[in-house]
Order: sequence, then structure tokens, then C-alpha cells
Amino acid sequence: MIILIQCKDKVGLVAAISGLMAKKGINIISMREYVDTEANRFFARLATEQYTDAPGLGAELRTVLPVDAIVEVSPEHEKKIIVLATKEYHCLSDILIRNHFKTLGAQVQCVIGNHDTLEDICKKFGIPFLLVSHVNKSKEKFESELMAVIKQYPHDYLVLAKFMRILSPKFVEAFPMRIVNIHHSFLPAFAGAQPYKQAHQRGVKIIGATAHFVTNDLDEGPIIEQQVIPVNHTYTISDMIKAGKEIEKAVLAKALNMLFEDRVFVYNNKTVVFE
Repeated sequence: MIILIQCKDKVGLVAAISGLMAKKGINIISMREYVDTEANRFFARLATEQYTDAPGLGAELRTVLPVDAIVEVSPEHEKKIIVLATKEYHCLSDILIRNHFKTLGAQVQCVIGNHDTLEDICKKFGIPFLLVSHVNKSKEKFESELMAVIKQYPHDYLVLAKFMRILSPKFVEAFPMRIVNIHHSFLPAFAGAQPYKQAHQRGVKIIGATAHFVTNDLDEGPIIEQQVIPVNHTYTISDMIKAGKEIEKAVLAKALNMLFEDRVFVYNNKTVVFE
């Protein structure tokens, strides 16, 4: 069982939490905590033995915590995801391979594409592929059709594996902090379109990738994971793109692993990640 807690910080929180767990006879396997001193915010992640009344435990924990406490008690279970993709295969194929060999930490329920380019690889892995084309449709109609397909499958997260469409605020609001995007740039640098071209023109010495939650502000949602690799003046835009695809896969995989293991907190458009 995983317990996530965030609240206003005060003296005695760890003692209060561990005391209640001891009173309930629940063994704590591991506990990580962090205090953001500037925001006076306390974060804790507990891994415990299973407990039959998770909702009741959450309510009891709130009685010993500050009134603003957010408590999530989740029996450990494999998450379910829906992947949205367009034409680029590298991130999707990495997810499908990990899913096939059961190292993803989640179950891919289906893949939704606005082109049929990636249908064949989904069939090879036995994953349903649903085509929802955006061609000659308004954003409202396209997203309405997208939503109708999504509702057919149980899911914890939507993963944008190079889904090259900007989603409307209405769509994003339907999945608060449940849409994960991989951006081929070390945000906030080079946001938006053609980041590799921007990076090449600027003569950068590192390039990177960013996995983040999707919000209504384009490429400005809370960052889950980032990594960089060195480049130099000999790299063409094509070289950067090739190198970038490899780091995009690594960053997305790491971010998803953290999410699926309930290691990510969101607060004030930032994240606290217990690795």
C-alpha cells in the first residue's frame, strides 16, 4: 500500500503519522519525507503493508494532520494507460516493448492515433489501435471523438508519445495532472515548434528532453523528469534529432516509472519526486 501526504509543515508530523500507523498495527516498510521551507509544505510517501480499509485510513490520517492535508491511500496495483501518438514511432515503440515484457509498470489499454502510421506496430504487439483523424474537423469535433474513445477504456493516465496536437483547455481540464507529455527540449528553453532548429541556430552545447504534466499553458506544466546530453559544433540538425530521440525515450520511461510507483507530488506548478 502506498500513502501520499502533503500539507502545511509543523513540528511532530512524522511522529503523528507513525504513531497512528503503529496504533492501527500497520507496518511501515519505508517512509520518505521532504519539507519545502520556502512554501512551508510537508511531503511524505509511505510504503506499508496492505490494509483493508484504505478510505478509512485516509480519513483517520487527516485527523492528526493540518486541516489542509491532502492524503491519498492507494493499494499497490498496476496502473492503466492510454497512449496518444501521431507518426513518430520511437517513444511509442519503447512503451510497447516495455509493456510486452512487463517492465513498464503499467498496462497499455490502447493506442489512439490521428494518423494510421503506427497501427501496424500496435498490431504486432496485440494492442488495440484506434484511429481518430483530425483532418477536416474542428478542434471541438476532433476532441469530442477523442474523448468518446478514451471513455471506452479504464485508465489512470494519458501518455502523449509524440502526439503533435495542442489540446484545448476543456480537454485538459477533464484530466487534471493525468496527461503526460514528452517534449524534445530542455524546458523552459526552446518551447513550442522546431526546438532542435532553435537549438542548432543558438549553437547550444547540450540538448535534452522534458517529461511534464500537460496544463493549459503550452509546455509549461509541472516537470517530472529532465535529462541532457552533450553536443558540439559538428552536430547538424539531423544529428541533434537522432540523439534527441534516444534521450526522449529515456526521459519518458523514467517519468512514467516514477508516476506508476506513486512517487510524484504536484504543488505550485512544480513537482516533488521521491526517486
